[in-house]
Amino acid sequence: MPHYKLALLGFGNVGQSLAMLLKNKQDELRSKYDMIFSITGIATGQHGAALNPGGLDIDRALALVKDGASLDQLSLQEPPADGINFIKRCQADVLFENTPVDYENGQPAVDHLAQALEQGMHAITANKGPVVHAYQQLTELAAAQERKFFFESTVMDGAPIFSLFRSSLPGANLHSIKGILNSTTNLILGRMEAGESLETAVTYAQEIGIAETDPSGDVDGWDAAVKVAALVTVLMGIPLKPAEVERTGIRDILPQDIQNARQKDLRWKLVCTAVREGDQVSASVAPQMVSADSPLYQVDGTTSIVQFEIDVLGSLSIIESDPGPHTTAYGLLADFLNAVT
Repeated sequence: MPHYKLALLGFGNVGQSLAMLLKNKQDELRSKYDMIFSITGIATGQHGAALNPGGLDIDRALALVKDGASLDQLSLQEPPADGINFIKRCQADVLFENTPVDYENGQPAVDHLAQALEQGMHAITANKGPVVHAYQQLTELAAAQERKFFFESTVMDGAPIFSLFRSSLPGANLHSIKGILNSTTNLILGRMEAGESLETAVTYAQEIGIAETDPSGDVDGWDAAVKVAALVTVLMGIPLKPAEVERTGIRDILPQDIQNARQKDLRWKLVCTAVREGDQVSASVAPQMVSADSPLYQVDGTTSIVQFEIDVLGSLSIIESDPGPHTTAYGLLADFLNAVT
C-alpha cells in the first residue's frame, strides 16, 4: 500500500481546511484508493513551522494555530528559515503550496513549486500567481521530472475546470470565456442592490472572511483579471499576464447606478471575458449591466459562473454555489488524487 508524505506550505484557512479534509478522508483513501499518508511538514507565515519525517499530529497542529501558538514546538528539527529551506528538508512526496498570491510576478510561489519539482515532488497549488507567470516553465519541469504540476483550486475553488479540459475534452478548442469569477464583488454588488453603500458591503465581506483587510484585489478587479489570465494561458494556450487584461473594477459604481439598473430589470455584475481570434486573445474585466435573459443575471451571493464557447460542444457552463475554504481544499485533494493514481 503506497504511503505518501505530504508537506503544506501555507496554513491559513485553505491549508487548515485541507488538513481537516485529509484527516476526515483518511479511511476512505485507504479503502477506496489503497493509500495512506502522513504530513511531514507544515510551514506558516505567522505561526512558525514544524518538520517531522515520521508524521505530524494534525489535530495538535490545528489546535496550536487556532490558539495563536507556534508550530515550532511540534518540530523534531530546527524550524526552517524560509520556504525553500522548508521544501528541501520536508522529505515529502507532494507539496501543497498555498502562500499568498503575488499578481506581479507570482513569487515566491514560483520558486517554491520549482524547488519541489526539482526534488521529485508533485507540486499542487491554489495560488494563481505561478499559473499566469510560470505555467510553461513549471509544466515542462514537471514533465522532465515525471511529476505533476496541478492547480485546480486557482479558479472557482474546487470546481473541475482545468481537469475537465485536461481529461474529458480531448480535441476540443476553446473560442471564448465569459463569466463571474470573483465571488466577493458579486456579493458586494448584491448587497448594494439591497441598499448598502460600497463601503458597508465591503466591510461585511471582510467580516465574513471573504475579503482581505485591503480589498483592492477584489474591488479593483485584480483577482478576476488573474483568473482570466490563468484560464487563457492554460485552456487557450496563449500566455497572458494579468496586466494585459483590460481591467475596470466596481469602485466607481454608485448606489444610484444600482437602483437605476434595477428599475430597468437589469443587474450590475463584474463580468470577465476572453475571446480568441487566431493566435491572439482580447480579455477584459469590467462592470456590466446584464438582463434577465442572461445566465449571469441569476448568479447571487458568492456564487460564480463561467461559460465556455467550444468548437465541438457550443456553450458549456459551470456554476459553483457559495464556495469557501472547504471547496478550495477539495480542489487540492482532487489534484493530489489525480497526481498519484
